[in-house]
Amino acid sequence: MLVFNVVGKGTYWRALALGQGLVARGHSVTLLAISPTARWGFDVRAEKGVTVVETPDLLPGSLRSGWDLWDVVSRIAWLQSRTFDLVHAFEGRPVTLLPALYMQKGRGLPLVMDWCDWFGRGGSVEERPNPIVRTVLRPVETFFEESFRSHADGSTVINTVLHKKARDLGVQPARVLLLPNGANVLDIQPGDRIEARRRLGLSLDSPLIAYTGAIFQRDARLMAETFDKIHKKRPDSRLLLIGYCNIALEKLVRAPEAVIRTGPVSYRVLIDHLAASDLGWLPLRNSGANRGRFPLKLSDFLAAGRPVVATDVGDLGALLRRERIGRLAPDEPGPLAEAVLALLANEQEREQLGRNARQVAENQLAWSLMAERLEQFYLQIASLSSDSSAIRNRAD
Repeated sequence: MLVFNVVGKGTYWRALALGQGLVARGHSVTLLAISPTARWGFDVRAEKGVTVVETPDLLPGSLRSGWDLWDVVSRIAWLQSRTFDLVHAFEGRPVTLLPALYMQKGRGLPLVMDWCDWFGRGGSVEERPNPIVRTVLRPVETFFEESFRSHADGSTVINTVLHKKARDLGVQPARVLLLPNGANVLDIQPGDRIEARRRLGLSLDSPLIAYTGAIFQRDARLMAETFDKIHKKRPDSRLLLIGYCNIALEKLVRAPEAVIRTGPVSYRVLIDHLAASDLGWLPLRNSGANRGRFPLKLSDFLAAGRPVVATDVGDLGALLRRERIGRLAPDEPGPLAEAVLALLANEQEREQLGRNARQVAENQLAWSLMAERLEQFYLQIASLSSDSSAIRNRAD
């Protein structure tokens, strides 16, 4: 498995969880991800059975995002002396795409490409605030995202929007698998809200509205405007930002003292904060960037048994319409605030929705179920490949 992310960021978690599920099913999985700091050499370690290889990259900080040719060359050199049965490239940036194509064309391996974010034209590139950067990156992101999809032997896609885009780019129906982000139902368990708050030193009475991770600027403005309306009617409410959040929400809301920011935290502490929350919310604009993803934060809320308030966007909206796990609203501050306030006012409903959320996480989205589906897809792709005996024999 090849990802363009730094270890511990973004799609790394999707690939790692799928890899761990495959290991549990008897397979051997190696995951290449970018080292946070190293410019030379490789760091290799085991992560719950998955061999994680941190690859060197010459670019600094946030620029370690899949574009460094030194990283490409290093990965190809590392792969040359090692034997695999299949390669799975997560997204199409050069550090994943070029080594994957080398393994496919040069070594004859079946290639599967994952598509879990819409980066190019119409997608997240449009969310970049700098118009010059947006103009420069739009054709580059679009080229690497779209031009090689039909070259792969198989494609995994995270939602129905990208499923359609893959089909439109010429991917055959039998070679594409809809594979949403799973839920970590083993490590994340529904916890007692009061006990979690005591451990964290949080107020035992204040309504806590939780959001995890990074956010687009337009979504942040929607979040801030909505929270202002919530806080006006419920001055005791608090906005809990769990983990790394890239935008200073405190500067966008009228009551910055009502924002609780944890900063980067360990996974154990993240789980405690999920347990401490009354609900999770996803105030996402109805944009191409948001229609083109399936937020992992949603799966975390469901695994924690917390109800969700979300805007009606893409497959997120479809899931909440299908399952009684929360409330939906348009991407407008007024209706979104009313949905949150109504749920905060009804503890019995929150508890029932939370139980439903956990059931959906266990029965529909558990990573073990996603890994089983992926294994069957690998076998299907291998059966369509001229060199499939090794992986079929191993599964048998």
